[in-house]
Amino acid sequence: MQKHDFYMQRCIQLAQLGFGNVAPNPLVGCVIVHQNKILAEGYHQKFGGLHAEVNAINNVEDKSLLANSTVYVNLEPCAHYGKTPPCANLLVQHKIKKVVIGCIDNFAEVNGAGINILRQAGIEVILGIMEKECLELNKRFFTLHNHKIPYIILKWAQSANGIIGNSTLGNLAVSNASSKVLNHKWRSEEQAILIGKNTANIDNPSLTTRLVNGNNPIRFVVDLNNNLRNDLRLLNDDFRTYIFTKIELKDSKNVKYLIIKNTENCLPEILNHLRRLNIQSVIIEGGTSTIQKFIDNNLWDEARVFESTKNILGNVLAPVMKQHLLIDEQNIVSNNSEIDTLKIYNRNKN
Repeated sequence: MQKHDFYMQRCIQLAQLGFGNVAPNPLVGCVIVHQNKILAEGYHQKFGGLHAEVNAINNVEDKSLLANSTVYVNLEPCAHYGKTPPCANLLVQHKIKKVVIGCIDNFAEVNGAGINILRQAGIEVILGIMEKECLELNKRFFTLHNHKIPYIILKWAQSANGIIGNSTLGNLAVSNASSKVLNHKWRSEEQAILIGKNTANIDNPSLTTRLVNGNNPIRFVVDLNNNLRNDLRLLNDDFRTYIFTKIELKDSKNVKYLIIKNTENCLPEILNHLRRLNIQSVIIEGGTSTIQKFIDNNLWDEARVFESTKNILGNVLAPVMKQHLLIDEQNIVSNNSEIDTLKIYNRNKN
């Protein structure tokens, strides 16, 4: 591995520590190198908190060494005043010798401006180190700013005979215990989670991360005709649930209603609401009717499907995939030796 790649890989590892805590900001890690040794590290830990470059510089005991150091960062340093001052200006202030950047930040208020600040100050800038990996790391951030909609992840579990649930018997245990823990970890990494009214009424889910340590996603339910049961866990917890509906209803402490006007094709309005709320990523957890609408309208980026080895009785068939590319397949084994096959797909956008 080349020297630049080694330090950039470490930036990516650091940035990943911010999963679930920094959205809608990007994931950023920073490594400061002096005479081929890591002088300090930092990463963006929390939305509204200090950026990776600031945390790394704060971790340097002898600031005089910075003038002869190289800063590695997976994303272009910011150039605008937001919740914190521009990181590009901070690097100039400390007279950094060289800055190595993974990829450009395409956010409108940056988009090369940070690089220009550095170069105008005489700082050497190297671009495009592990660019593909850096773009992949912040695919949620780039999707929101490039396409003005969140990064959409479809998730479901199906039996060996292609069943996802039963509309009369209630919640079915399709995936094994280890798969459920992994699913809760995924929830902790995304900003939001969305289900339809049938899943809410039949399964009565909490949509939390109770099986792992992590933040709960913001919950969204599609219920155009106000048919949700009043005793749902989604309506009783201490954190907010948003409900998409065509009926004007009064908000309560933990429930907020978002109006949908075009009930024939509600997905564009749903995604516009999510964009206005600055939701960077959302997991669609079903059921089949809701997931299939996203598939049929080509409004998804990634699908994660657990396939059990057992057959179950049910009357709800799993969604049918279209225009997809299988990118990963692995077995998830639980303590009682039950095996699920996890398949991860990307939409074939060509």
